[in-house]
Amino acid sequence: MIKRLSECIREYKKASILSPIFVSLEVLMEVLIPTIMAYLVDYGIDKGNMSYIVKVGVVLVVLAVLSMFFGVMSGKYAAFASAGFAKNLRRDMYYNVQKYSFSSIDKFSSASIVTRLTTDVTNLQNAYQMIIRVAVRSPIMLIFAVIMSFRTSYQLALVIVAFIPVLALGLYLVIRFAHPIFEHVFKTYDTLNRIVQENLRGIRVVKSFVREEHEKDKFKNVSNEIYSDFCRAEKLLAFNAPLMQLCSYSCMILISWIGARMIVASGNNPSDGFTTGQFMSFMTYLMQILMSLMMLSMIFVMITISRASAERIVEILDEKSDIESKEQAVMSVKDGSIVYRNVSFGYGNMSENTIFEGDEAENRKKNNHQKYCLKNINLTIQSGQTVGIIGGTGSSKSSLVQLIPRLYDVTEGEVLVGGVNVKDYDLNVLRNDVAMVLQKNVLFSGTIKENLRWGNANASEEEIKKACKLAQADSFIQTFPEKYDTYIEQGGTNVSGGQKQRLCIARALLKKPKILIMDDSTSAVDTKTDAFIREAMLHEIPDTTKIIIAQRISSVEDADMIIVLENGEINGMGTHDELLKTNAVYREVYESQVKGEQENG
Repeated sequence: MIKRLSECIREYKKASILSPIFVSLEVLMEVLIPTIMAYLVDYGIDKGNMSYIVKVGVVLVVLAVLSMFFGVMSGKYAAFASAGFAKNLRRDMYYNVQKYSFSSIDKFSSASIVTRLTTDVTNLQNAYQMIIRVAVRSPIMLIFAVIMSFRTSYQLALVIVAFIPVLALGLYLVIRFAHPIFEHVFKTYDTLNRIVQENLRGIRVVKSFVREEHEKDKFKNVSNEIYSDFCRAEKLLAFNAPLMQLCSYSCMILISWIGARMIVASGNNPSDGFTTGQFMSFMTYLMQILMSLMMLSMIFVMITISRASAERIVEILDEKSDIESKEQAVMSVKDGSIVYRNVSFGYGNMSENTIFEGDEAENRKKNNHQKYCLKNINLTIQSGQTVGIIGGTGSSKSSLVQLIPRLYDVTEGEVLVGGVNVKDYDLNVLRNDVAMVLQKNVLFSGTIKENLRWGNANASEEEIKKACKLAQADSFIQTFPEKYDTYIEQGGTNVSGGQKQRLCIARALLKKPKILIMDDSTSAVDTKTDAFIREAMLHEIPDTTKIIIAQRISSVEDADMIIVLENGEINGMGTHDELLKTNAVYREVYESQVKGEQENG
């Protein structure tokens, strides 16, 4: 774990080295000052030697100034190195997340990833700053101060040494029992983030169903759990301070008593006894030793807290996508033909905090841990065909099409695109030739034009306008004052659901894909506009294979082939007229929708 984290220091190695060097020099100055002070008292003040006092005073001032300078430089480089380390951690984590397959994201959940990128990185940043500064200063100070205290009076130094095992044992017990609590706390943070995300995403639903109090209770329960965990951990950590104070004050009392007797017994003679200056020097070393021990205990507490964060960060950094391009990958897609051969598929390794969306939510939860949600699928789609997919919620419609661009890999069997197994393609090449428009597709903050250019960064104004006309989006864009330069708020909240879907369709069309997958992407569009979109695509992109997942029969009835899915299996396949005659499930759906339309109108 330490080796993996140290790889993120990179360009901040120099600052990470300079900080300990400067702090070591600072400690050296601070350790020399008490000894010089002893000489000042014993040979200058006690003897009234003014020239000696001035000479030693100048030395003390120089040492103090140097100590301050080295301390400032150490703090500067420690802050620079720790902030840079945190920056690299966030960068490496974020970049690695971009490489994740859907199954990797399902494994961690988006809420957990956000917590690790923010709270956990901050914990590690604070710990790193302490490690390269305080964790260097305290041991060096402790060692030098102990050496100087033995040099001053080994009898008094033995008193200090006697208390160190007591402090070490107490600190060990505190850390041992506190670490598991902090591990649990950060997992609870993941749950808290998940609840906040769900609430913000569904705030309109929350308000329309008047569920604000319910959401408050959910948040309150998790927040209270975090509070109680931190209280338990802090109660354990609180033992550290009184234990340290008990040992410190006991040490000071004993040393004051023994030291005073030694001064009286020696007659305060600098040549062959224990003097007032030496006693003052020893008391300063005692404070340095006790302060070093206190700082070390704080370091161990911080490491205890950050250890759980470090483990969680390394999990993100070490996670490898189970979907990668081969070394000798195929770099072009011949056409839009698709073949499923004995395909079975199941979701696995999902986090309990995973947020599911869309029609497959129930299906994914139900079929977790490698239970198959698609079973023995055999299907051939010719290039340029229009294929409709009909099925109930949880019938694995989305799962079926997500195998085409390798958002997930099949568990058994194989999927071929253009006559080649999708696993043999370069991922970027495959996904550039397969465009997906989801029911809950996302628009990003920026102008309409910027959002559309996600499909093709180099698209011209004419190409953008043509794609929008095909998607029946140009008509409403023209009503905006800024037209294609209209700013879209985060998540597309300033456009309607139907407008958002049409913009997403236009974005996909700009890719000029060989395969276009529309996963219930016209659900928020009226039937007339839906018909215009399908007619435009039929005439304008005849060579593109079009797969349309829909709940409405009217959206797929003109398709070359309609697939009926039920419980992850193909229940029927054929044209609209054929399925009306041969497939009971399709006929039932059709009759219920026709009856509903008649009743409504």
